[in-house]
Amino acid sequence: MPGAEDELKVQSLMKETRANGGLAPVDPDKFWADQEIARKDPFGRNIPQVAFGASTTSECVFDELGVEEDAWRYNTDEPWRLSLNKAYNDKAGKIVGRRLLNEKPDDPTSQYPEVKGLHDVFEAKNVWHQGSWWLQQSANTEDELKALLDRVERRDIRSFILPENWAKEKARLMARGIKPRMYRGQRGPCTFATSIYGPENMIFLIMDNPDLAMRLRDAILKAMLDIARVLDEEAGYSTRDAPRGFWFNDDNCALYNPQMYELFGYPILKAIFDRYSPDPADGRGQHSDSAMGHLLPFFGKLGMTCVNFGPTLTVKEIRDNCPRAVIQGQLAPFTYSRNEEENMVREFLRDFNQAREKRGLYFTTAGSVNNGSRLTGMRLLMAAVQKFGRYDK
Repeated sequence: MPGAEDELKVQSLMKETRANGGLAPVDPDKFWADQEIARKDPFGRNIPQVAFGASTTSECVFDELGVEEDAWRYNTDEPWRLSLNKAYNDKAGKIVGRRLLNEKPDDPTSQYPEVKGLHDVFEAKNVWHQGSWWLQQSANTEDELKALLDRVERRDIRSFILPENWAKEKARLMARGIKPRMYRGQRGPCTFATSIYGPENMIFLIMDNPDLAMRLRDAILKAMLDIARVLDEEAGYSTRDAPRGFWFNDDNCALYNPQMYELFGYPILKAIFDRYSPDPADGRGQHSDSAMGHLLPFFGKLGMTCVNFGPTLTVKEIRDNCPRAVIQGQLAPFTYSRNEEENMVREFLRDFNQAREKRGLYFTTAGSVNNGSRLTGMRLLMAAVQKFGRYDK
């Protein structure tokens, strides 16, 4: 619970907001100017305010505009998507002082043909279900997993992931100065493994047959390194000058106890970071909006530079374990999406108080910004940052 001083701040801001017809008191021009400085280095000693990352996203258009949620149509019907984005931006410009969503149509002539991903290498189908994509299991028993690994280990990654028309399209697009997209982000190893083999199966595998678990681990790592190398080479990069940084999304790492994570997840992240983030300042990031506080010491050893962890963790806990990481958090996504305005301000004050001394906070949700999060709520958080999130020089 907040202290008396913080609660007075909450009530004061809410009183001003109500008196202004539900719009929190903020100077948008000054806010965005200060944000431009703060976002470049959230640890900076001369930043005017805490960096802010809780901008609403395309997921929020439905509730804001009173439109029935249809993520599939939004992603596949471009004219409809752009019409919603324009209507949303018209509101956003008035409420938060920025047009937040893209209004430009895609240019198909500037896009490379689709390249197969890690899940394709492991024969997992990506299926649209209940508003998002889900990987389906590609092995159900140890024997099926062994057979799958036999096939994976024999694959030539270059010929497998690149489509037949790749060379022709690459020549056309490179002539326009458009390089292939790099492979610098991946569903994390723990989540990936539980997707292709099943959560319970994976836990029992590590416990009962660690040799096979390590074979799966090593196959995942080798395939990742091969995919990244191939796409680097296709873009004209050598090992020496390839872009650095890597990001993982690994919610299901929470299912692994420290011993399991040390055997399976940690070696993959370490090897990837050793290859693509060899220097301390190179990007090393992970999103895990789950209760994975028991794994924080591993992320300290990995030298993370940016983390987005779940709402059960505090800024202090994360900072104690990850001293160099920009902390993206720790506003609970449901606090935002339920429009719990007073709690939104309370959670901001809590996080800012814990980050004030060492800085490095990029205040946003501990997870995704979900449908239901409103532009008026975003403005309220902007006001809280501008009013209470200033750093003393």
